[in-house]
Amino acid sequence: MAFEGLSSRLQDITRKLRGKARITNSDLKEMLREVKLALLEADVNYKIVKDFISKIEEKALGQDVLKSLTPGQQVIKIVKDELVDLLGGTESKINFTPNPPTVIMLVGLQGSGKTTTSGKLANLLRKQGKKPLLVACDVYRPAAIKQLQVVGASLNIPVFANEESKNVVHIAKQAMNVAISKMNDVVILDTAGRLHIDEELMNELKDVKANVKPHEILLVVDAMTGQDAVNVATSFNEALGIDGVILTKLDGDTRGGAALSVKNVTGRPIKFAATGEKLSDIEVFHPDRMASRILGMGDVLSIIEKAEEAFDEEEAKKMEEQLKKQTFDLNDYLAQLRQMKKMGSFSSILKMIPGMNKFKDIKVDEKEFDRIEAIICSMTEKERRNPNILNGSRRRRIANGSGTTVQEINKFMNSFEMTQKMMKKVKSDKGIKNIMKNINANDIDLKNFKM
Repeated sequence: MAFEGLSSRLQDITRKLRGKARITNSDLKEMLREVKLALLEADVNYKIVKDFISKIEEKALGQDVLKSLTPGQQVIKIVKDELVDLLGGTESKINFTPNPPTVIMLVGLQGSGKTTTSGKLANLLRKQGKKPLLVACDVYRPAAIKQLQVVGASLNIPVFANEESKNVVHIAKQAMNVAISKMNDVVILDTAGRLHIDEELMNELKDVKANVKPHEILLVVDAMTGQDAVNVATSFNEALGIDGVILTKLDGDTRGGAALSVKNVTGRPIKFAATGEKLSDIEVFHPDRMASRILGMGDVLSIIEKAEEAFDEEEAKKMEEQLKKQTFDLNDYLAQLRQMKKMGSFSSILKMIPGMNKFKDIKVDEKEFDRIEAIICSMTEKERRNPNILNGSRRRRIANGSGTTVQEINKFMNSFEMTQKMMKKVKSDKGIKNIMKNINANDIDLKNFKM
């Protein structure tokens, strides 16, 4: 996961600070040295690191901090504030034109994930009430048009393509006319890339910009390319004048330096972050939330937003009725499981919970959810409604049908019984909020946690 190493190092540093009743100049200098090394190891630009450390030092060496009752917390706050500023300060939104369609041109090198990101962005904007049209402007890469058509079809989002033309400007203009006639209020141009920056690529993109006049030019950058991502961003910005950046592959094994450097080097904000392989795995980039994740402070707001998006209101009402009757069967369990899966991987959700990042040994088998779904789907309706009838022969049949073992069936049923008890507790405690108030990450033994 992005920032894994940096996050771990910075959290170790802040934990040391929290325990100090007073902080000396030597303490601060040692802390700043460790922060500097952590950032450099994360592949952050040296000049940016130097400036970042200078700002923290200037603020942290002030008498107000050194003499405060909680100097460690004060310094941590300074580090977080500077990290937020480094990541862009505030959320940067797309500027939609009052006279649609709004034209968004995605640019970047080949392999950065532009085509998939086009679909992800279209899907995200549709959830916000927009009616997007995807446009295949990559006429060079083999199967690029087909790839966009497959992405569009899977999302049920229209794709405009002209496979007979190699004139990208002409294709983009045709798409504009189609968008106006079909009442599409957003047009997303998936342009061609190269393996490296060259004059031919830039000239083509400049022609599209001059003729179509996109309202937003967003650079798609692969976060795993490290400092090369910053060089790419600089070149595209100088040639085209980009309006923002979309970071892709933030779920990969990347040190995260690109994300911490690109805003400072180009002056252009990171607007979106792609965090997984699914077409729903894209989110608005919030600098303050990302800084909190890096420092192990969690990201509760993002969890709430994901939950609101994933959980169906009708299902929630139905669940409330079931709880009132104190009935929670395997059909209900399956429905909740499927809605949870919509929120993303369990590992990514855990990392957003405050205090959970310190459990470095947590291992989550994401395939376990698929096995549980297979187990429940292999049961009859009668068995789902009344699991108490599951005798040995029934469990053997279910194991054969789901490709699991009887032992796995037994393990799951024990887990389900615990869930039933918890659901009854929700009702008796008048809501899950009362339970959550009493949950503390420090009280949870997760050392050998495995689903």
